[in-house]
This record gives sequence, structure tokens and C-alpha cells, in this order.
Amino acid sequence: MAKQPNILFIMADQLRADYLGCTGHPSIKTPTIDALAASGVNFTKAYTQAPVCGPSRMSFYTGRYAFSHGATYNNVPLKVSEQSMGDYLRPLGYRVGLVGKTHMKKDVEGMQRLGVDPESSRGVLLSECGFEPYERDDGLHPDQTVSPDLAYNEYLREQGFAGDNPWHEWANSAEGEDGETLSGWYMRNCDRAARVPEEHSETAYTTNRAMDFIRESADQPWCLHLSYIKPHWPYIAPAPYHDMYTAADVIPANATEQEKENLHPVIEAFMGHDESVNFSREEVRERVIPAYMGLITQLDDHLARLIAYLKEIGQYDNTVIVMTADHGDYLGDHWLGEKELFHEASARIPMIVHDPRPQADATRGQLDERLVEAIDLVPTFVEWAGGQVPDHILEGRSLLSLIQGDRVESWREYAVSEADYAWRKARFALELEPDQTRAIMITDGRWKYVHYEHFRPQLFDLQSDPQEQNDLGQDSACKEQRERLEQALYDWYRMRKTRTTISNATVANMTGKAHARGYLFGLW
Repeated sequence: MAKQPNILFIMADQLRADYLGCTGHPSIKTPTIDALAASGVNFTKAYTQAPVCGPSRMSFYTGRYAFSHGATYNNVPLKVSEQSMGDYLRPLGYRVGLVGKTHMKKDVEGMQRLGVDPESSRGVLLSECGFEPYERDDGLHPDQTVSPDLAYNEYLREQGFAGDNPWHEWANSAEGEDGETLSGWYMRNCDRAARVPEEHSETAYTTNRAMDFIRESADQPWCLHLSYIKPHWPYIAPAPYHDMYTAADVIPANATEQEKENLHPVIEAFMGHDESVNFSREEVRERVIPAYMGLITQLDDHLARLIAYLKEIGQYDNTVIVMTADHGDYLGDHWLGEKELFHEASARIPMIVHDPRPQADATRGQLDERLVEAIDLVPTFVEWAGGQVPDHILEGRSLLSLIQGDRVESWREYAVSEADYAWRKARFALELEPDQTRAIMITDGRWKYVHYEHFRPQLFDLQSDPQEQNDLGQDSACKEQRERLEQALYDWYRMRKTRTTISNATVANMTGKAHARGYLFGLW
């Protein structure tokens, strides 16, 4: 077997697919990521399985749709029975570590029922989504009293940044004209520099810890999930990134009065949320988006530092790098803030794969427009590691053939993304019960169909209307397309992999052999 490659699995939280130089942004500076794309494969039609942190990540890590793994929103526990990439890679000899965020909620009740001690070696892996938690930090610590095991806060205190919660008081706050602390939670302050010096910011610290993990893993192949907290809110960047961009760099919002004329009830309810109301104001966009862009360029600069380190220690040529995000950010597009719904700004994600080895030479610099899903990474990683993909469990499809330029007779016809907005205020406006808030998107790359429980569907033609301004969900001329995609969605539901405790190969080997095993039913 060829030498197993290291796998550097990088995720940036809330990074829009179109906020990179290599994906078409006109002014953002992302030379490191652009270089990865120029010498790798840039999948331009990649979709998250759920445009919210928690369920998106659970799909990334398990290789399964949210419908299948059940962790449909933030802080919904992932069932103890679900396996993740660590469970697949560790038996193949890999050290599988985490630096940064997972937003995983452990299944306490499940572990109690099985008698698993959460502090045991098995319990820790079950609590951390299968990763060795080299350093987990989900990045949101608004309370003044923070768990004493938050390493980043301890690090800040060691550097002299004192306080009950240095994460908030230094890394995510600015300083006012009179020396007062201005919280980064309030977007009016995000044009100011974070109080913390850049070299001690979250992004810098996370990169340092990634280097520590790599340094300590020299004796075996490793998979590191390097999960950056930024550019997720609070939108506040350290100098010099806080004012690197200005209002002149802000792309006009993809929001028109026309789309308000035919509002879908769920979209209208989300437009009433605070983040949507505020991001609909140009004053807010012109203050937030430059900071958002600065955080992205800061991340890019630290990736340059990390790649230089891999080259310095001689591991770059055998390290496959995947650069992606859990979901996007509306930033005022469609009169919305945050994410959760299915417009391209929210549901489409960057997906760049750089394999430095000769077997990937045929695809260097390619833009691949085939439909790709977040769940495709786990089977890809298993194949890179030389393992057998458990096709009775994993619902994604390995990207290895696409990356190596192999002939592929047929590829995915549809991509799917799901939402469960039971926790959001929109549910009250729509007068729904918590079990009535499911929505699901299916796209064939041109047509995008969104099914909402209890409401009419949406339909967009991404070819003639790439900005998704014209909802064709009630257009009689598009009845055939709606019916086709509704049937495709029904077919998708019927094909979910629920028989996960026995392999397809085992089933095939046992088929029709009952008599040979001594079960003589049906004989005269």
C-alpha cells in the first residue's frame, strides 16, 4: 500500500463560498487559499447538509444526512450509536485530532444507559464526536463565568490579559475613546480593532495549537480537524485586519423590493428576526462586512504560516489539505441575516481539495462543477487511508475518483440540505409546533426546490436567475419541474441508510442460504 497521507481537514465557521479570491470575490485577499485551489480542485457546487453549525458538522463528521443521524440543530445530542471519521480512521493507524470547534452535544442519556463513563477513554471519544480533543473550543463564551478548562482563556491570562472572561473582554471586544470596553457582540463596534494583539487572537492561537498537534504526531499518519471559529460572529478583528477593508469593498446586497412582493411565509418570518432587520440596513452592512472580510484574510495569512511549517518539517508533500466551511452567511442578502435557509449565500459552501501527490496531477487547478456534499469527505478520507468504505452506513460518495481525474460514468444527480427551525422565533410567527418546522432543499445544479412542512414550496432556476430573486414555487409554467423534484425528494427519503449494523457484503453472502445453515422451513 502506498504511504498513507496525512489529512489536514480545515473548516472556517460561517465562511461564504463566494468570499474567496478563487471563487470570484472582486477584492478580498486570500492568496493562500487561492494557491491551494490553483494546485488542487475547486468544487464550485458544494452544499452543506444543514446550514447551521451543529447539524452541518454532524453530517461532515458522520458522513450521513441530518435525517439519518438525527442531530438536526445546535445542541441536539448526536446519538451514541453514530460513528464518525475518527471511528473509521483510527483502526487504519491514524491519530485523529481536533483543534477548534465541533459544536457537538454529547449523548449523556445514551452513555448512561450503556454504562459508559464520560471520563473514560471511550467516553471521551463519544463525547467529542470521535475526535481526540487536543484542544476543543467552540468559540462562544458570552458568560462572565467560564469553565476553568477553557485553554484559550488560560492562555490569555498567562499573556497578561486579565479578567473573568478574557475571550470576551480582550479577544472579542474593542476599546472606546475613553478606554471603556466595547463588546463585539454589538455590531456597531465591529469597525474597531479587537483589544487583543493579533498574535494572541483566536485565529493565531488556534494555528499555533495545530502546529503543536502536528509536531507531536510525527510517528504516525494523522488526520487533524482544524476548525477555526472565525469569521463567525462576533464580527470583530484585531489590527491590522479590522480596517483592511472599507465600505467600498462591500458588494451591494442581493436584495430587491421585487422579492418582497411574493414572500414565502417562512422567509417572511425569518426576515422579522433581529439579525435580518439589522442586516437589511446599509449602515450595518458597511460596518460588518469589512470586519468579516478582515477575519477571512487573517485566517488566510495564518494558513500560509501553517503551510510553511508543514514544508519546514518535511510533511507538506504527504499532507492532503481540505478547505471548507460548515455553512455561509446571508450578510443582508434576501433581506436576511445569519444562515439556516437555503439560498446560495447560506447553503453553498467552499470545497477545495489539494492533494500534493502525483496521483492528483491530472486535476490540478480545475474547477469542478459537479454536485458535491459535505458528507462526501468521510468516504474520501477512508479511501485516502487505504480502508474499505462502509457503504451500508456512509451516505456520501468518495471524491477520490474526481480528484484523481478518473473516468466516472455517473455522478450524483441531486444535492440535499435540511433545516429544523423549531428553536427560532420564526416558529411563533408561523404558529407552528416544534415538530412542524422541517424544511428540505433538493437541487440538480440548475433547479432548486425547497419543501416546507405546512407551506407551499419554493422553486428557483439557478441558470436564468442565479441571484434567486424570482420564486417560481407558484408559477404554473414550472409545475412539471416542481413535480419532478418533489418525486426526487421522495425517492431520496426512501433511500436513507437505516440498516447500519450489518454490512451489505454480509447480507449478500447470506442471501438464499437458510437451508444450508440448517433452517429447513418450507420443505415437504
